[in-house]
Amino acid sequence: MPKANVYNMAGQQVGEIDLSEAIFGIEPNENVVHDVVKNHLANCRQGTQSALTRSEVSGGGIKPYRQKGTGRARQGSTRAPQWTHGGIVFAPKPRSYRYALNKKVRRLALKSVLSAKAAAGEVLVVDGLNLDEIKTKTMASFLKAMGAGKALLVTTEPNENVVKSARNIEGVDTTTARLINVYDILKAKQFIVDKAALAVIEEVFA
Repeated sequence: MPKANVYNMAGQQVGEIDLSEAIFGIEPNENVVHDVVKNHLANCRQGTQSALTRSEVSGGGIKPYRQKGTGRARQGSTRAPQWTHGGIVFAPKPRSYRYALNKKVRRLALKSVLSAKAAAGEVLVVDGLNLDEIKTKTMASFLKAMGAGKALLVTTEPNENVVKSARNIEGVDTTTARLINVYDILKAKQFIVDKAALAVIEEVFA
């Protein structure tokens, strides 16, 4: 059964905890993780790129020169794609890049990255992840004591003190137990989770 070290807010190890075999002990499926990360990045795209086609570029209403007798190729408009200031042939237009994956696929990918983190010893459990006040210095000291760099902090519910204390620390993100996603976990080196939030993760995603 996979295990994780338990720390207090001083960054001191105070024990160990058994992790759920169903979530933190499976064989990671890299193909599924890749598919889910691609899906996440595609769904984040704004799709606001836009360019003008020849029908949308201003001007070009008059034939630039007569049809015959000039020795040049016939032209009907100076806004055709081959002209300077002409329209774009297959102009990109605003569109949605969003697509859906099956729930089972997303769930398997999440379990895969959590299992990989647990196998690498990068799941760190905190017995009461909370701060008495909003203080970036305190949060930085806590992370340094735990030897954490790029980290994802997971609480049970949104915690203003934790969120605002961590948001100015480069490479550190915060989320809640029910909103964890594959991309954020992969992006972080350490997965630092509150003990109560760990129970929620094991209950919801088992």
